[in-house]
Amino acid sequence: MHIHDVELTSRLWLGTARYPSPAVLIEAIRAAECDMVTVSLRRECGQQRAGQDFWSLIRSLGVRVLPNTAGCHSVKEAVTTAHMAREVFDTPWIKLEVLGEGELLQPDVFGLVEAARLLIADGFQVFPYTTTDLGVAERLVDAGCRILMPWGAPIGSGRGLNDVFALRALRAYFPELTLVVDAGIGLPSQAAAAMELGFDAVLLNTAVALAGNPSHMAGAFAQAVRAGHAAQLAGCMPPRDLAEPSTPTLGKAWLA
Repeated sequence: MHIHDVELTSRLWLGTARYPSPAVLIEAIRAAECDMVTVSLRRECGQQRAGQDFWSLIRSLGVRVLPNTAGCHSVKEAVTTAHMAREVFDTPWIKLEVLGEGELLQPDVFGLVEAARLLIADGFQVFPYTTTDLGVAERLVDAGCRILMPWGAPIGSGRGLNDVFALRALRAYFPELTLVVDAGIGLPSQAAAAMELGFDAVLLNTAVALAGNPSHMAGAFAQAVRAGHAAQLAGCMPPRDLAEPSTPTLGKAWLA
């Protein structure tokens, strides 16, 4: 798949937070066979020495980095964080998060659109973490976003795809736009379901980082994403309310 003219071989993207150790993180990224990870600027800069070590570790893996504005609750905070991330990571890419209330970490969609417009005008390529609202999606596209990242469920909840109808509608409304399900995925089967809906990729973190065996779980997610994408390409049968016999009745033996 191509993202802003960059070719990526994997449709599974991983977050880099909450792993029990750097060694476990490395094993998970390799098992996932992903070539892009998202990194929080706060983690990179939170403790100077630790941040430098973490950045060196990520660079050693040879994966592409998508910085994010995780934890930002205002337009000003998100835009400032994005500018700092561009300097630190030397990339115009930014996963834009502008969060509303603190219980569900739901995107503040009004602030998100405003921040996206400001950043794109300044040369950023914005990956907005958003809801499944079509109206918001249209405004993000109007602002210049070429990729949308709707949530499956609240961040870290592991509840999967809370609103399949809305996700399906979003895919149908934007058939050519790159759409990535971001947040809420807890099981490989949920990632496969997202891909079967026609989404282009899945971004997740907690489901792998907090698994009993993160590297094994990362491998399971990699297989699920590949299977879901292959199924979507093959053409999934439409669901039916009634049964339909798989064996034709022609030639059936009739008893007198």
